[in-house]
Amino acid sequence: MAQSLVSIRELKSRLSYYLRLARKGESVVITDRGLPIGRIVPIGQDLDQRLAAMRESGHAQWGGRRLRSRVPVAKVRGRGSVAALMVKHRE
Repeated sequence: MAQSLVSIRELKSRLSYYLRLARKGESVVITDRGLPIGRIVPIGQDLDQRLAAMRESGHAQWGGRRLRSRVPVAKVRGRGSVAALMVKHRE
């Protein structure tokens, strides 16, 4: 997925142009004095496209393998769950 950087001033003056880019599938990053503050993204992307965009932008990392199952950290003796126990002790 392509990505464009645009300052607030330029976005305000050429909003229609950047919305057309988003309509075509391109992501637009909005900057304020060179620092990213927001993003315009195309709507209706499927999950694979969104995950790919997150990996490209550095917001997510994935080695391609499935996660290992984890052993529960806490166990409750008797009946009930950890959540029910926490609610009981909260009161």
